[in-house]
Amino acid sequence: MNINFEYKDVSASARLEQLATEKLEKLEDKYDFIVMADVYFKKENTSSDNTGRICEIRINVPGTTLFSESNNEKFEISLAKAVSEVQRQLQKKKEKMKTHM
Repeated sequence: MNINFEYKDVSASARLEQLATEKLEKLEDKYDFIVMADVYFKKENTSSDNTGRICEIRINVPGTTLFSESNNEKFEISLAKAVSEVQRQLQKKKEKMKTHM
């Protein structure tokens, strides 16, 4: 699987990329139909200390693109929540694929 990383108002982080790669590779092991993933890290100025670090994940699978976004106080938390959401979407997609076979 090819994983692309993009940053907006954030400097690139090898640690974040490695963490995201590990999590997405686990998903790829479970869902072998994943083609490609895009991971976006954004920083947003907010009045709350609990938000402002956004992680977006787009996963390309045959026939569609799955998307998840999370906004928290740390990129690690946003990444974990976004991966969790996209995992639920992948499970639904896999179940639909089974019913069509």
